[in-house]
Amino acid sequence: MPEYAAHTDETLLPLLQKGDREAYTEIYNRYHGLLYVFAYNRLKNREEAKDIIHELFLKLWRDRAFLQITGRLSVYLYTAVRNRIINSITHQQIANRYIDSFLSYIEAVDSQSADYLARHNDLQAFIEKEIASLQPRMREVFELSRHTNLSRKEIAEKLGVSEETVKSHMHNALKVLKARLGNLFFLAFLTF
Repeated sequence: MPEYAAHTDETLLPLLQKGDREAYTEIYNRYHGLLYVFAYNRLKNREEAKDIIHELFLKLWRDRAFLQITGRLSVYLYTAVRNRIINSITHQQIANRYIDSFLSYIEAVDSQSADYLARHNDLQAFIEKEIASLQPRMREVFELSRHTNLSRKEIAEKLGVSEETVKSHMHNALKVLKARLGNLFFLAFLTF
């Protein structure tokens, strides 16, 4: 078994291309640490640097028979690591832009929801104020009709008045509210 540590990169490369595991191990031992430091100094992330070096050496072994390295092996390895670092940074920037865009969208939806809720609450308060300003008996009939599932007959029995009186109070309440609220009146009954 030859002493691989004594071989140059130029002699190790053809052995690697033929599937020599010891040549691969020597290349790995020779460059793994240096390439890791190179990657870590640029990324400042140990796990990401380890992953890049691991992927590089995995690809080096997997594609060994098809390698087209015309210059020095060290230049090829450093260039491959640099390209992986650039891809990683670019990917991270794209992911960050996506996350920022998504968070902006969520904030916009939340603010729209909050704005909608505030307007809805203001509208509801305004309508309730107008209902509260109705004449007492008219308001009572209107609220019983609006908040319960009671029929005119049931409301009349509950209040001790005729059905015609209930009908009249409802008609007048709707007429007054329509005059005070305008188009909001119809919107209120669609949303509440």
